[in-house]
Amino acid sequence: MNSLDWAVLIGYFGVMVAIGVWSHKRVDNVADFFTAGGRMPWWLSGISHHMSGYSAVMFTGYAGIAYTYGVTSFVTWSFPIALGIAIGSKLFAPRINRLRSRLHVASPLEYLKNRYNLSTQQALAWSGMLLKIVDVGAKWAAIATLLSVFTGVTLNQGILVTGATTAVYCTIGGLWADALTELGQFAIQLLAGVSMFVAVVLKLNDRHIGFFDAWNQPALHGHGKPLVGPYGTVFLLAFLFIKLFEYNGGMLNQAQRYMATSSAHAAERSARLSSVLWLIWPVVLFFPMWMSPLLVHAQKPDGSDSYGLMTEQLLPHGLLGLVVVGFFSHTMAMCSSDANAIAAVFTRDVAPVLSSRARGWGDRSGLIAARVTTLVFLGLSMAVATQVDSPTFKDIITVVIKWVAGLMGPIAIPMMLGLLRPFRRSGPTAALTSWAAGLLAFWLVNYPVNWNVSGGVPLQYQVSVPLAVSLVLYIGIGWLKPEETPERLAVIEKVNTDGDAVAAVPVPAGAGDDVVGAP
Repeated sequence: MNSLDWAVLIGYFGVMVAIGVWSHKRVDNVADFFTAGGRMPWWLSGISHHMSGYSAVMFTGYAGIAYTYGVTSFVTWSFPIALGIAIGSKLFAPRINRLRSRLHVASPLEYLKNRYNLSTQQALAWSGMLLKIVDVGAKWAAIATLLSVFTGVTLNQGILVTGATTAVYCTIGGLWADALTELGQFAIQLLAGVSMFVAVVLKLNDRHIGFFDAWNQPALHGHGKPLVGPYGTVFLLAFLFIKLFEYNGGMLNQAQRYMATSSAHAAERSARLSSVLWLIWPVVLFFPMWMSPLLVHAQKPDGSDSYGLMTEQLLPHGLLGLVVVGFFSHTMAMCSSDANAIAAVFTRDVAPVLSSRARGWGDRSGLIAARVTTLVFLGLSMAVATQVDSPTFKDIITVVIKWVAGLMGPIAIPMMLGLLRPFRRSGPTAALTSWAAGLLAFWLVNYPVNWNVSGGVPLQYQVSVPLAVSLVLYIGIGWLKPEETPERLAVIEKVNTDGDAVAAVPVPAGAGDDVVGAP
């Protein structure tokens, strides 16, 4: 990178901070900070939902998969996400929006206290927060890895720069700042992605390789197969189920986008837009990665540096800086949205249980707590990022696929399926048992069993077994030990209907004024 590239990068950071400062005036209370007060346009929510779903891991970990295996990177990643969101646009998006509009909550987990009980809410809240710290840590490490390729800064310096900049705008402006910066980041990534696409096509033409003839080159032998290597049919089906839960609210930050729209119908339109973007846009981003074996030789065994090396070789200065900004845009979009979601969970779900003082927070004290929590979360995730290449976490893609995909299911299943009428029989026993057994299954499959199986347990089973265990137990225990009560049924009806026809959610005895749905 030269001075022009640095100017583009620094200018980008400045614009992001400026948007955060401008958004500050739109945040008057906790509801504004966490759900934009339910005033976000559906199209902005859809773009924000899309941008908050992936990060620089795409340009490192998934670039390595594309470099090694080819189109399976799209077939087993972005395609399941697009399909999962399309299904969720009818199944989950309207119901999650009603959590805010009908139950008046600001955290996606806040309703669990009435849907199950306090213990279930706390179990899902704490495990979700811890998993997100690891997940976001991997994202910081991914963007710092790319930054080191282009600038030579150390991993820790890159983590500090990106984390500190993100902290400024998302702490000041809340979800409004997240969404507006994500809109700008989408425009930047559009320019950067198209520039890279065109650069690769022109380079292939210089080598007399046509757009479609490239797949016949020896270096791309087998790269056109949709399912290859560890990414087979079982992995695809498991990932479809995982992404159905994860990208419709199971990882919390996407749920906030649905909650931020004005109505259930607007949330549905938002999800459909995000689904279409996930189906089309990743193809443009992945094409250069699929062609990378023809243009560069990766230095890392997993090929995770291939996209960065190709960018350096093909793009002139200025455009190079724009593509680097594109890397940052994805990572900062996801990490800022995660920080906001976890701050919502802590301040709305965890803090009131830990402290009686927290239950009396007003608008000002609640906002201060939300911003402090956001900073603490970002700091912890940055600390974890420095350990991503340690023996515990291994490489970036291991963290994202194994840890996040494997652990997300047990956390998300009680939260997501608890919204639906067919699962009304499943109560706190089903929720807690499925959660605990899923986490135990993850540990067994990935560690003791994996250590004792020749060649290790295949990746597809490492990520699918915990989800399957949780799903079967959640449904099965619900039928064997039904725990529906009038209070729980009222919650379910609230999130499945619009208008005022359903009776208000009864207040459990002794719950106090912090009960979900209380004014």
